[in-house]
Amino acid sequence: MSEILERGDILFFYRPRVGVSEVRDLDDVQRFFIILAPEGSSRRRRLIVGRKRLPDPGAHEREWAFVADVVDDPGALREELTPTGRPVGEGRYAVVDHGGHTHLAYRLELPQEPGEAQRMFAVLPEGSYVIAVRNPDAPAPEGAGLGETQRADFPRELRERFDGRRFIPVNPPTFLDHEGAELVLIGAAERASEELGIDFDTEAEPLERADIFEKLMLRPGEVPTDPLERGALR
Repeated sequence: MSEILERGDILFFYRPRVGVSEVRDLDDVQRFFIILAPEGSSRRRRLIVGRKRLPDPGAHEREWAFVADVVDDPGALREELTPTGRPVGEGRYAVVDHGGHTHLAYRLELPQEPGEAQRMFAVLPEGSYVIAVRNPDAPAPEGAGLGETQRADFPRELRERFDGRRFIPVNPPTFLDHEGAELVLIGAAERASEELGIDFDTEAEPLERADIFEKLMLRPGEVPTDPLERGALR
């Protein structure tokens, strides 16, 4: 049985390294991040993915991520997105409780035909990832994770949910509303809707009405859209 804890719009972005005009591989990429726009809320969360791509569901890879920004004014993300940020995917997401775990699952709306950009960042047409949040009071492995002063300062009701455990499900999803929340993503399935038994309520839309413009208060032309429109890196 699955329970949907949260729905919304999901956006995938990357930013090339300074001075790189043509991205050829991940070495040319400075950041890869996910923006979650929960349904019925003005809140926007920006999650940075450590190894600059999503984990492979087929190999059940693990990737470290953290919540970099939580804003109620989408314009506050403008500096992170313009002029060099490039959208590489847009769709619908759900945070789902499934068998005692939480999953971050999504289905793309754009691009309609994934290309080289999506393959580089392992952004699949549809995917499901077990998502867990790390206890900020637990010691981090050497050389991994955020520094002690950068970690999330969860309120008491969320902190108590750890009960001494290093990782717990992201239930409730308000764990994601705290900057510095450290996460692990584990690839689970490519066919997320079948695995979890949910509907993503996606719909086809032209680029000019893409959610990146409405949800992030961007104007057409402020960010390159070739990766979103044609799946191209350039």
